[in-house]
Amino acid sequence: MLLAVLAVLALTAASAFADWQWWIIERKIRADFPRVHPISTSDLATWLADPRRARPLLLDVRSASEFSVSHIEGAQRVEPGSAVTNAKLPEVGKSTPIVTYCSVGYRSSAFAEKLRAAGFTKVQNLDGSLFRWANENRPLVNARGELTDKAHPYNSFWGRLLHSEHRAKL
Repeated sequence: MLLAVLAVLALTAASAFADWQWWIIERKIRADFPRVHPISTSDLATWLADPRRARPLLLDVRSASEFSVSHIEGAQRVEPGSAVTNAKLPEVGKSTPIVTYCSVGYRSSAFAEKLRAAGFTKVQNLDGSLFRWANENRPLVNARGELTDKAHPYNSFWGRLLHSEHRAKL
């Protein structure tokens, strides 16, 4: 009985710690990129599922190795740290809806800010980015276009925010 209670406490503490980490990350992103508008994973999922709405341009701001493990279907990869002019974006108007994401949201917020500075007016960053999307069991595809439930953990520190069942083994 005592072991069961300790196990429940450990799981609850781990969950609370992860929630605390996400809270800090989100506050840091909002403080560093106050002009970048977030979009929740549920709002993006609803948008992508609505056949009456034009899909946003999804920009995955992660490395090629991260992208190949998984990404949101239809996303285009942008090299982290690249300038908007070097990003090889498709020809889109400045009012095209764009949603950026990365692993947790920092790299994609930085790129979203660059897009806004370049005159793009409908830019949003996915709140919690791909890790939250994966943790909520939302659809991902790999480099071959096959459905997967795994995501690249970025590294051992940040990968702890990704539920173990969704963490790709590298």
